[in-house]
Amino acid sequence: MLRHRILSCVALLTSAVSLSAAPDYILYLRIAPTHSDLFISNADGTDERPLTQSGSLDYNPAWSPKADWIAFTSERAGSADLYRIRPDGTGLERLTDHPAYDDQAAFSPDAQHLVFVSTRAAGFANLWTLDLATRKAAPLTSGRGGDFRPAWSPDGQWIAFSSDRGSNLPPAKGRWERLHLVDIYLIHPDGTGLKRISQHGNFCGSPKWTPDSKAVLAYCMSAEETWTYRVDRFDGNTSLIQIDIATGNSSPAPVPTGVKIFPTVLPSGEFAYVRRRTTTPGVFYASGKSGPAGANLHSPSWSPDNTHVVYARTTQTRSSEPTPLFSPNPNFQVAGTTFLPAYDPTGARFATTTINPDHTSSLKIVPEGHPAHSIFDNKQLMLAPQWSPDGRQIVFGIGGFTAFLDFASGGQKPADPVNGGAQVALINADGTGFHLITTGPNNNGFPSFAPDGKHIVYRTAGPQGEGLRILNLADQSTSTLTADYDNFPVWSPRKNLIAFIRKIDGNFEVFTIHPDGKDLQQLTNSPGNEAHLAWSPDGERLLFTSTRMGFKDEALYTMAPQPYGEIFVMRYDGTHLEQITDDQWEEGGPAWQPRPATATATIAR
Repeated sequence: MLRHRILSCVALLTSAVSLSAAPDYILYLRIAPTHSDLFISNADGTDERPLTQSGSLDYNPAWSPKADWIAFTSERAGSADLYRIRPDGTGLERLTDHPAYDDQAAFSPDAQHLVFVSTRAAGFANLWTLDLATRKAAPLTSGRGGDFRPAWSPDGQWIAFSSDRGSNLPPAKGRWERLHLVDIYLIHPDGTGLKRISQHGNFCGSPKWTPDSKAVLAYCMSAEETWTYRVDRFDGNTSLIQIDIATGNSSPAPVPTGVKIFPTVLPSGEFAYVRRRTTTPGVFYASGKSGPAGANLHSPSWSPDNTHVVYARTTQTRSSEPTPLFSPNPNFQVAGTTFLPAYDPTGARFATTTINPDHTSSLKIVPEGHPAHSIFDNKQLMLAPQWSPDGRQIVFGIGGFTAFLDFASGGQKPADPVNGGAQVALINADGTGFHLITTGPNNNGFPSFAPDGKHIVYRTAGPQGEGLRILNLADQSTSTLTADYDNFPVWSPRKNLIAFIRKIDGNFEVFTIHPDGKDLQQLTNSPGNEAHLAWSPDGERLLFTSTRMGFKDEALYTMAPQPYGEIFVMRYDGTHLEQITDDQWEEGGPAWQPRPATATATIAR
C-alpha cells in the first residue's frame, strides 16, 4: 500500500518503533521544486552535461578557489545538507549531517573552510563556518533575523552577506504576503567587526566580491518589488550596485535593464547575472554575451579560470498522491500533496483540489494505496475541502478567489474582500449531489463541519460584512459568530471549540472560540502570519502554518509567493509548541491522518 511505501522510505531516517507509538502522519501542500539537478557547461552554455542526478533536490553549487571541488546543497538524505563533488562527477562526499537546514555554502579563499547558512542554533537562518578537515561547524552570526548568501573576500579578511536583521516584514500593498527588507553586511571570519554597508529600507542581496576585495556587487530593488518579482510573470528592473566597503559609497553597474538576480563578479572582473522574465532567460554577461539559458536555471557559479559554470536546473510537477518528505521532528512523519488536503474520519482517504493547466479545478479523492480520482470538475477554483463526521459528504469553497488566481496568472490586484465572489458548496463523496449552500455577494469559503454534522462554520468577507458565520443545515439559517478580519475556521472533532485565524495589529494569529461566541482565546502572538489550521483527530492539538521563523533565503529565490512557512503543532490551549518542518520552501494546508484503531504493524529501520 502507498502508506506502507511512504513509511518504509521515511523509516530509513528513524529508529524502529511500534505503530502504537509511531509518529503522527501529516500531509500538506509544499511549494517547491520536485527535482533539481546540477549541470556544468562552458561559460557560453555549450557542452552542457549533468553533474548530479540524485532524483531529489540538489541546488546552490559553489566552485572552490582551486577548481577541485564543487560544494552544493542536497535533500537526497532528508534535510538540506552540504555536500561536495569533483567537477568530473566523482568523489561525492557529505559534509554536514544535521536535521536542521544547511544551505548556501561559499569557500574561503584557501579552500579550507566553508561559510554557510544554517538553522541549527535556534531555528533562524544564521551563518556558520565549517572546517573541511575536521568537519567541525561553528556559529558565526546569531539573532532572530535571517542571514543569507555569504561570500568570502578574496583576501580572506571579510565575509559579506545579506540579512533582514533589524528589519520588520511588512505586508505587500493590499495583500497578506510579506515584503523582504534586506541589507548587505560585513563580518570578519572570527565573528568580529559586524557592520552594515548598504542603505537600509529596501532590498540589496547576494553580495559578490570584486577581485581586489575592495567592493561588493549586489542586486537591489524596492521593498515592494520583492513581492512583485517573486514569479516569472512580472517584468521590471532590478539594479546591480557596486558598494565600496571602506566608504559605503555605491554606484550602478553598467548593465541592461531587466529583472537580474544571482549577480557575480568573475575572476576576470566582468559582471554576470541571471536574467528573468524575458523571451530568453538565463545567464548574461556585462559584455553583452550570453551563457546557459532557461527559465529553470538557478544559482550559477563559475570556475576560477572563467571557462566553466555550474548551476542547478529545477523541475516542478504536482501530484495528488502523497510524496514522502522530511521532518526534523521525530514525532511526525510528513508527506506532500496538492492544495489544502483533508482526511476523512477513517484516515483511509483524503480530499484535495488541483488547478489544471486550462485553469479549471478538480476536487479529488485519494484513497490509501490507490491513485487519485476526480469526483468534480469546475471552471471556478475550489478550495479547502472538509469531510462530514460520517464521511459521506465534502464541503468546500468554490468561486473567484482572484487573490489566488490573479497571482497565478500574472495579475497584481490587491486582495480585495470579495475576491471575485465565492460560495460554500456541498457534495457527496461519490461526486453526486453538488449544490451551493450559501448565497450573496460576499466571498464565502473555508467551511468546516461541526461534530454533530448539522452545522457548518465558514468565513465571509464583502459588502455583507466579514468574519465567521455558522450555518444550520436543517433550516438554512445563518448566525454571526464573529465580525472581525477572521479566516480558516476549523471545528474541533472532539471539543466544543472553533479555531480560526484573526488579523490583529497587522499580524495573523490563532484564536479559539466556543460556537456560542463565548470564551474567545488568543493562542499565538508572533510577528507575521499564522494560517491553515487543522485539528488532531482527538481534538487535543492544532496544526498550523507560521512565518515566525522568517525567511531562510532571499525572497526571489524559492519560486513561491511566500518563501517561508513552517508547520507547527500546539495543544488546544496554545501550550507545548513544536516545530514540524524546517526548510526554505513554502508549506501550508496541513492535514492530520486519523490512525486505524486496530493498527499493529511495525515500522522497521
